[in-house]
Amino acid sequence: MLKVDIEERVKFILSSDFEIPTEDLTPASRLHEDLGLDSLDAIDMLVYLEEDLKIKVDSKKFITVRTLGDVYQVVEAVIAEAGASSPADDLLKSKDSQHSLTS
Repeated sequence: MLKVDIEERVKFILSSDFEIPTEDLTPASRLHEDLGLDSLDAIDMLVYLEEDLKIKVDSKKFITVRTLGDVYQVVEAVIAEAGASSPADDLLKSKDSQHSLTS
């Protein structure tokens, strides 16, 4: 899965599930201070990411996450650890093919 794909999925989740305007979603955006997410929101975001990308993130890795860029890095690392072809890649390919069929 490409870095840009990961960023798009994370932004989609934050904009749709947390109603955060996409223009506020930059790698430097701080989850609490800039985006208004509390610790429960962070857990919800993690669950949404795991479900959407079909990955499992060790919550200990998420403890140090402070910015949206940190979220991208953790997700990228988890996908890289899972191997070149992860369920997240298959899911993204499926969504891309569905999108091209409806376009």
